[in-house]
Amino acid sequence: MRYLTDRKRAVGMGSAKSGTAHFWAMKVSSFALLLLIPLFVFTFGSILGAPYEEVTAYFARPFPAIVAALTIVVTFMHFKDGVQVLIEDYVHGTMQKVLILAMICLSYAAAATGLFAVARLAL
Repeated sequence: MRYLTDRKRAVGMGSAKSGTAHFWAMKVSSFALLLLIPLFVFTFGSILGAPYEEVTAYFARPFPAIVAALTIVVTFMHFKDGVQVLIEDYVHGTMQKVLILAMICLSYAAAATGLFAVARLAL
């Protein structure tokens, strides 16, 4: 039976390197969403169910368009980071890399689609 210290067990496993940066990115995006989601609900909720012309006129103003765009971008970047952690914890091997790449592509595509929709409404 081998008696190993925690340090000895960890030698050769490599360092996380980006764990702290990833942790703080999640905390910052969580705080940003804490502020953005209520703003988005109040700006978007007031125009919900209105005719198309009224919605385009409303989103032509800078504040609602900026709030919607920021909410979309921060939400999908937070989603990307969260799903990446989830995949790293539960999937291993080549499938892990494939799923992480797929989720990153999906997140950026969804964010770009949302920004395009806001831009079409605003312009």
